[in-house]
Amino acid sequence: MKARIRVTLKNGVLDPQGKAIENALGGLGIPGVAEVRQGKYFEVDLKETDEAKAKATVEKMCKDLLANTVIENYAFELVKA
Repeated sequence: MKARIRVTLKNGVLDPQGKAIENALGGLGIPGVAEVRQGKYFEVDLKETDEAKAKATVEKMCKDLLANTVIENYAFELVKA
């Protein structure tokens, strides 16, 4: 089973890296970009075959290591490899 995990900053949290990307895109002459928010993406291969156990494992990964839940949200999907 594979977990696809997306971690993003919560609304209202300043995103200086996203702002730098937004400015760089404007400097490259790419029009129409109103806002950029950056985040992190992880793909994790799991040996677990039970979906409920895999979900619990990924929740723990996200809460304990992959996301700072004070300023970040996370979402994931499980797919059969």
